[in-house]
Amino acid sequence: MIIRKSPLRILIIALWSIFFFTLISAGGMLLLISNNAFGELPSTDKLEDPDKAEATEVFSADGVLLGKFFRENRSPVDYDHLSPNVVNALICTEDARYLNHSGIDFRGLGRAFIKPLTLQGSAGGASTISQQLAKNLFGRPRFDKVTDKVIQKLKEWVIAVRLESFYTKEEIMAMYLNTVDFGHNAFGINSAARTYFNKSPDSLTINESALLVGMLRAPTYYSPINNPLRASQR
Repeated sequence: MIIRKSPLRILIIALWSIFFFTLISAGGMLLLISNNAFGELPSTDKLEDPDKAEATEVFSADGVLLGKFFRENRSPVDYDHLSPNVVNALICTEDARYLNHSGIDFRGLGRAFIKPLTLQGSAGGASTISQQLAKNLFGRPRFDKVTDKVIQKLKEWVIAVRLESFYTKEEIMAMYLNTVDFGHNAFGINSAARTYFNKSPDSLTINESALLVGMLRAPTYYSPINNPLRASQR
């Protein structure tokens, strides 16, 4: 008696085979990339002290801010000066398992791969906050070839894991929020809080935090100044 496998079972086996093959291949590529096989990665010194443009602030003798000189209007703050509302909004929106991974969210990767194949639509991105920080700190060159784009993405994975080994989760969170662009020449959460709400980032409410974090997807498109309805819906 010949037992025939159903087409659905064959499809499931094929999809899982592709998934595990991709995972194993990515692991091999990560090993090569971590050993600089596809170009130099940021050095330890760069990881410990990354360059980022900051504003020069001029204060009076009594502590009043008189003005700024800047290429990017950025004034970094430490984690202790962030409202918990901002932290919670960012984790919920960008990286739900931020506290439980070490730079790469393998569960999110699996979901991003499998869910579209079930015809349930997009599962969203699997890029972690640490990976986004790696891109913000060291840039992402424009590539025409898909292979170059894949290699660059894997480099960001390696950098993200290394950032997680150098910094605490709190430090990475603060670094990320200090690097992002909120539009209207407001770079970093400190400048954004003062530009949009005229307050410090540790005083942001739930609604204010949700609005600012929502802008990160597209600062101009979701600008509360130019597009208040879109910002509110987002």
